[in-house]
Amino acid sequence: MPQKKRYERPVIVRQHSGLMNKLGTRSYTTPVGEIDSVPIRDLTETYGSPLFVLSERTIRRNQRRAYRIFKTRYPKVQFAWSYKTNYLSAVCAVFHQEGSWAEVVSEFEYDRARHLGIDGRHILFNGPDKSNRALTRAIQDGARIHIDHSDELYAIIELTEQLNQTAHVAIRVNMDAGIYPLWDRFGFNYENGEAWQAITRVMQAPRLKLVGLHTHIGTYIMSAEPYRIAASKLSFLAKRLRDEHHHLVEYIDLGGGFASHNTLIGQYLPADGVVPTLEQYADAISSGLLEFSPVPSESPTLYIESGRALIDDAGYLVATVVAIKRLADGRRAIIVDAGVNVLFTSFWYKHKISLVQDHGQFSEDSAIFGPLCMNIDLVREQITLPPLKRGDRLLVHDVGAYNLTQWMQFITLRPNVVMVMENGTVELIREAESLEYIMDRERLPESLRNNRSMPHQ
Repeated sequence: MPQKKRYERPVIVRQHSGLMNKLGTRSYTTPVGEIDSVPIRDLTETYGSPLFVLSERTIRRNQRRAYRIFKTRYPKVQFAWSYKTNYLSAVCAVFHQEGSWAEVVSEFEYDRARHLGIDGRHILFNGPDKSNRALTRAIQDGARIHIDHSDELYAIIELTEQLNQTAHVAIRVNMDAGIYPLWDRFGFNYENGEAWQAITRVMQAPRLKLVGLHTHIGTYIMSAEPYRIAASKLSFLAKRLRDEHHHLVEYIDLGGGFASHNTLIGQYLPADGVVPTLEQYADAISSGLLEFSPVPSESPTLYIESGRALIDDAGYLVATVVAIKRLADGRRAIIVDAGVNVLFTSFWYKHKISLVQDHGQFSEDSAIFGPLCMNIDLVREQITLPPLKRGDRLLVHDVGAYNLTQWMQFITLRPNVVMVMENGTVELIREAESLEYIMDRERLPESLRNNRSMPHQ
């Protein structure tokens, strides 16, 4: 007996004369049933839903491509993986195998890098909050400590005297590079002379070795020109340091902040058409650095603290439809099992969302909500999708950056994370949380162990 076809209710869509409509082009994407040739159905049957999936092949391809682009423009380049972007051990290990150092912004991240076997000399230690314990370890390990403020500078001077050891330091510089608001809460200001005063103080300290100059002008920078300005200003500081103190810095660190290909909420055009390419970022940075010196032996190494641009498109989130509803204004609401607690970047981006299974011919405007009992749990405010039913799968693209470091255990537990390896196998790289895992850190006072209800007086 032939299988009964699934019923799809009629959909009436208003057409506007002279405008693009359903007769002209499809308004939704082709289903995506595989990730690196692994069927998504197999992944969810084994690891459940929601499920984060990372592609080892994409990570390695992105890092190798970035090295090639920058080295062809400025041969002395060293990448340092930004741990705050995604510090899962498997992700960091792939970047480290591809030659990337570690860039960390806390003692916790520093400890993770050392636990993964990264030599202290290959760690860039950023951030405004470094305890004396963390600074002591970094000094002893030979890490590159990027000084953020005067209190930290004097703390390092005092510690080096106590330890009788040399600290390898860099000065973090904030500046006006044409990006607003200015990130002037980090580092020493270039324009008012504060950065040069800090440099002078470091040069006077007998156990401080100034090895670098560092800046990070912002995040998701949608123009390459600010990087040229930043590189030029740091090059000027390096030249002044050479001329007045006869000292050459080993490196100039331009930070990160390169935009990925996610489209920001409120951005009219898709990101693919407006964000700079890696080639454009590299051209801008190298042109600013080449102002330093025509002598190759004096040229500092360029450090890049790569983040979202190298990992976003390597990450996917598989979600399952749990309900279909109608809102008061008539719009269709799709409820899925993954909310903003695990997809934090939905507050920033209009993520590309694909269907995993085949779908019908018609489509309508919809909103996608997560499972949380909070009105802010909005995954996508407006998207055109065909009719869906409970149990259908959605695939959210480009979620590799920040979701797996900013996610939270709120109302629901955090799910499994898997990596599709280059050889086609699938590895579980972070196990889903359980009630026992969550309660392991709690302590219940003895007086509260009787859980019987107290009678009303």
